[in-house]
Amino acid sequence: MGAVVDAAPTLASNENTNGGLSSGKKVTVVFVLGGPGSGKGTQCANIVEHFGYTHLSAGDLLRAEIKSGSQNGTMIQNMIQEGKIVPSEVTVKLLQQAMEESKNDKFLIDGFPRNEENRAAFENVTKIIPEFVLFFDCSEEEMERRLLNRNQGRVDDNIETIRKRFKVFIESSLPVIQYYSSKGKVRKIDAGKPVEEVFEAVKSVFSSAVKNAQ
Repeated sequence: MGAVVDAAPTLASNENTNGGLSSGKKVTVVFVLGGPGSGKGTQCANIVEHFGYTHLSAGDLLRAEIKSGSQNGTMIQNMIQEGKIVPSEVTVKLLQQAMEESKNDKFLIDGFPRNEENRAAFENVTKIIPEFVLFFDCSEEEMERRLLNRNQGRVDDNIETIRKRFKVFIESSLPVIQYYSSKGKVRKIDAGKPVEEVFEAVKSVFSSAVKNAQ
């Protein structure tokens, strides 16, 4: 599977891509999706270093908000403790705030949107359409092998838990990927290859995005 990009038009509809924040700041957003163990964390670090994006993780922002002890953080913590799902709007507002406060105007949003509700809330609240979605496509067998090797001794990474996480990813995130694929915005990477080869594929996606933006 040597192809880097889906047979979709290359960033053709630039006129409605991305958007501005409430401060009037224009930003470029790339969503990064992939199953647990697909290697997206490693690749996000490479993209930040080579292409100057700011890496935002919805999970990290939620944890930081809880740690801050703010009223919002307490509400988030209570919901998580009660086993409830944090409303999409809350997560989107945290992402929006992080983009407003950053001096950068290019963002990688990692592991988000997790589902269709997240996606709709992000577009409705921020009025931002992603430049594209970087999808790290990796077989379950390979992701399972990586997670078991990486997390020896971690209780939560037994086979049953890992397979549950795969199931959640497939049920929740694949509809998001299908939606953006229908818009010609998915850039699929074969993430089963060695790290260096995967990054070569990533580089070619970002390089062509830069060319199209000029």
